[in-house]
Amino acid sequence: MIINFLRINKLNLLLCSVFIFAISCTSEKNAKNETVQSDNPKIAKLKLQPGFDAEHLYSPGDNNMGSWVAMTFDNKGRLITSDQYGALYRMEVAPIGADNLTPKIEKLKIQTEAKVADSIIQMGYAQGLLYAFNSLYVVVNHRGSDDFEKTSGLYRLQDTDNDDQYDKITLLKALDGAGEHGPHGIVLSPDGESLYVIAGNHTDLPEMEGYRLPNNWQDDNLFPQIKDPRGHANDRGAPGGWVANLDPEGKRWELVASGFRNPFDLAFNESGDMFVYDSDMEWDLGMPWYRPTRICHVTSGAEFGWRTGNGKWSAAYPDNVPPVLNIGQGSPTNVMHGNGAKFPEKYQHSVFAFDWSFGIIYAIEMKANGASYTGEKEEFLSGIPLPLTDGVIGPDGAMYFMTGGRRLESDLYRVYYKNPDELPGAVANLEPTKENEIRKKLETYHGAPKDGALDFAWPYLNSKDRFIQYAARIAVEHQPVSTWQEKVYAETNAVRKIHAAVALARQGDKSQRDRLLNSLVHIDYASLSEQNQVDLVRVIELTLARFGKPNADIKRKISGYLSAHYPADTDVLNQLLSKTLVFVDDASVISKTLALLESEEGENASVMANTATDAADLILRNPQYGMDIAETLKNMPLAQHTYYGLVLQDATIGWTPELREKYFKWFYRAFSFKAGRSYIGFIDKARKKALTHVAANKKEFYNQMSGDSLLSKSGNELVSSAVQPKGPGKRWEEKDIAPLLADGLQNRNFETGRNMFLATNCVTCHSMRGEGENIGPELSQIGTRFSAEDILKAIIDPSDVISDQYNTTVFMLKDGNSIVGRLIGEEGENYTVSQNPYAPDVLRTIPKEEVTGTKMSSVSLMPPGTINRLSDDEVKDLLAYLIAGGDAENEIFAKE
Repeated sequence: MIINFLRINKLNLLLCSVFIFAISCTSEKNAKNETVQSDNPKIAKLKLQPGFDAEHLYSPGDNNMGSWVAMTFDNKGRLITSDQYGALYRMEVAPIGADNLTPKIEKLKIQTEAKVADSIIQMGYAQGLLYAFNSLYVVVNHRGSDDFEKTSGLYRLQDTDNDDQYDKITLLKALDGAGEHGPHGIVLSPDGESLYVIAGNHTDLPEMEGYRLPNNWQDDNLFPQIKDPRGHANDRGAPGGWVANLDPEGKRWELVASGFRNPFDLAFNESGDMFVYDSDMEWDLGMPWYRPTRICHVTSGAEFGWRTGNGKWSAAYPDNVPPVLNIGQGSPTNVMHGNGAKFPEKYQHSVFAFDWSFGIIYAIEMKANGASYTGEKEEFLSGIPLPLTDGVIGPDGAMYFMTGGRRLESDLYRVYYKNPDELPGAVANLEPTKENEIRKKLETYHGAPKDGALDFAWPYLNSKDRFIQYAARIAVEHQPVSTWQEKVYAETNAVRKIHAAVALARQGDKSQRDRLLNSLVHIDYASLSEQNQVDLVRVIELTLARFGKPNADIKRKISGYLSAHYPADTDVLNQLLSKTLVFVDDASVISKTLALLESEEGENASVMANTATDAADLILRNPQYGMDIAETLKNMPLAQHTYYGLVLQDATIGWTPELREKYFKWFYRAFSFKAGRSYIGFIDKARKKALTHVAANKKEFYNQMSGDSLLSKSGNELVSSAVQPKGPGKRWEEKDIAPLLADGLQNRNFETGRNMFLATNCVTCHSMRGEGENIGPELSQIGTRFSAEDILKAIIDPSDVISDQYNTTVFMLKDGNSIVGRLIGEEGENYTVSQNPYAPDVLRTIPKEEVTGTKMSSVSLMPPGTINRLSDDEVKDLLAYLIAGGDAENEIFAKE
């Protein structure tokens, strides 16, 4: 109790200091940033860096043109855009400062020989557009429908008769994946000779003609796997999101890098180096495997370590490369580089990263750092709300960007520097460093065996530059193993031996396991730097993960070698050591890990401080959403404690009754903390797994000790006690929205709103401020992202837009029947689905041999008509409750 009290007060002090720090930072930022002066509210909400101005060019939604998510300029300076769920448009944009900014727009119709009705969209649903090689390349992200039969893939549109109309459509490659984590962007290569395509982790990697990253990826993790308890990405494995290079005809595809979660776009700087902005898994917030949104320098053969559930790799592991910069929470969309912009010099060296959720364009000024870069982040532009989708530097040197997505209100903007005459002439490119040149030469040996590769690459395996060292190992891996296997064992330099062993663990076979492990445990551990110790323990883990458990003698050697160094001084080493020692049945790992589980020491405090600072900036930017984050931060678990608790779930050697009691009491405490939406599920799955290892006559005893009774009150229980609507109700339709909301939502009744939230069964699928179920989206922040009109429309017609995370799959069977459910897994010979939203753990298996096809359901799990019992005032009170995020103190409610 004393420890908990002290910890809570430390966190409160931390949050207070964070608020003070953030307020001072925000005041400083506000002194620098400028709010655009305009009578147009779409412009007035924007905040820009000094010297910049913005123009609002168009609102496609006002003209029934959908919600735009992709754009490119063609060879005549015209802008081509795409509706996320519809057609392509082409427009002539007025010059900067023109009296009439409205563009001249046409809907693209492809004049093919096939007769197609005007009502049929011939090309659209694009999330990536690029004009190059006298062609329009379109990355379609779509599962197929009656109004647009084309499915996901890369298409090439050409004008073969030079009449300025596209008349030929060629599918260059079909891509198996769609939706929010499907195929996304396409970009021209720096030399103008080829193309790059990027896709999220729900897009299968197609067979390619070349692989810069050798294509034998695995999970490579001894941490006991728990897939997301809420089912997200449970059927997705390595390699995750990916980037590929291809020729203009799409005949040869080569994998460049993988291991991403869900990057939408990529950009090249003036030196030809690639950058992406990868997404986080917000449900993992506060857990040790959580990875914030981040800017990645994507080198040849790069691996970034995304794995499903709790299997994500640490950025410190030698077999993946680290990010340039962790941004924080958000929803990444567009990435572009400032090269070619008529902006001050630092912005011409910057990567611009778009965040859809918080409406921020970050400018990250890149500075060379050895073979890679460091990045300094600033807020270039922001607005509330401003759901940013795509952007590009135009022929006029201005930045064009769009908002929209998910059928939200969409707008087209232009940002320009007000005094271009003040700018210097040609801006010098970044000088390539010696290390960058070495890395790029090493990368010429990626992809296939090549003479001279080993002689050049091998010495760089002990480079102190992480990116050179990584490039050297990938070069070695591309050579025949028989030509370098013995060099691993003969190597006398410890660091070079470790990284050569990583290559052998990845490319060798099981026959090398015992010899390789025996060789590694003879390295002088204490003489290594901290990073090299991480690399050494990681390659031992990698060897065990790839080749399986060795005999008892080898396990004892590993245990004896590593146990003396556990616990270590850093979190990443303790994570590696603990899971490896559990795997080899070390007798002391349980007692040592439980001691760490009770300790408040470690790096995690600084990690929390950094996370809290980023979150505090969001709190002040958007208090309604931010206060919920603040509440979470106030009672977040120490992430490292979560790791220690989960790593012991399968441990079998070294338990005593006292140690078991300590362990199961930890679960009880863990349930009291608040983190991402999947936190409780992860803890409970580990708890249940640990219970399988206790004696049958003790199982219920430990079940109660570990907090089974603490699991939250269900949404159904809350509904049963709710005050019911008084009515009179009606069959609500979309046409009723505008009249209902004509006078706004002021002075509403909080208690009625909450009761309607319960009585309409919202709480049986959704949670609000920690109360309810996690089947559908959490609603505490819904009012910060959507208007009352948007929310009411979604309630009336919930199937209009369905997020991928909550969609269901229809399985068509050979016997003519079909089965509908959320796909949880598809390993082996069966699909596994969850069909009961109120019992998501009750699973059904469907033999794959009985399935003739699958498609995503067009019907939401949320039923229509949920508010048909409510009167006008009761609907208004419900909307007010949702807009306020369940906060009774919100100004929307009447005060007594």
